[in-house]
Amino acid sequence: MKVEYFDLKDKRALVSGGASGIGASIVEHLCEQGVEVYFFDIDKKGAEKLISKIKKKKQKIPTFQFCNIKNIKKYKTLIQNIIKKKGTIDILVNNASNDQRHTLEEVTEKYWDERMAINLKHYLFAIQTVKKSMIKNKGGSIINLGSVSWIRGAVMFPAYSTAKAAIYGLTKSLARDLGQHNIRINSIAPGSVATKRQSKLWLNPKFKKEILDQQCLKKQILPEDVSKMVLYLASDVSSGCTKQNFTVDAGLI
Repeated sequence: MKVEYFDLKDKRALVSGGASGIGASIVEHLCEQGVEVYFFDIDKKGAEKLISKIKKKKQKIPTFQFCNIKNIKKYKTLIQNIIKKKGTIDILVNNASNDQRHTLEEVTEKYWDERMAINLKHYLFAIQTVKKSMIKNKGGSIINLGSVSWIRGAVMFPAYSTAKAAIYGLTKSLARDLGQHNIRINSIAPGSVATKRQSKLWLNPKFKKEILDQQCLKKQILPEDVSKMVLYLASDVSSGCTKQNFTVDAGLI
């Protein structure tokens, strides 16, 4: 069922990691609401495929920005250029991440730093870069994509889970500073989401059954379930919500 958020039409949004998976779904759902979307990714083919799909639906066409978000200087420059050329930013969705599996024994200093760079570091600097724009705009909504992995104590990826836990800490620690400017900041913790990547690598029938058995709702969580929460938090409908973590996991125990 489609819900129309009339206040989102013609607003301007930035989405990191928007070419595939949850990020692509977020871009698609924002465009469906008439939002002017700019998304960042290194997956050119995925971005082209997404834009083609949106064009066929005759929705507002997003703009793809090729960028490795680990390169903070370049990432900040691209955001600043959008602000200079197009105007203020209303919505920031920090989404780009990578949940590569690893054990404690496999982690090196280099690997740890690389995991923090792709799963956490760029969140802070994107927020830092859009803050003045949102203040000028007299408000905005920042949405940080986290995970239930750290909440559940998942053992498959300690570095990833640490970064995702830090995202919640970042969200809470910035809420008061940003709130005085009417900028809301919230995080979303998705559960086991059936993206194409997850389905290809890990969501085999046995694992799917294990997850469903542990969920209160016996349904497979899809990217669109997360995107719908993003729309809610991006909209003024959620104007009273900040410093919160919204879990989308079908009641995963």
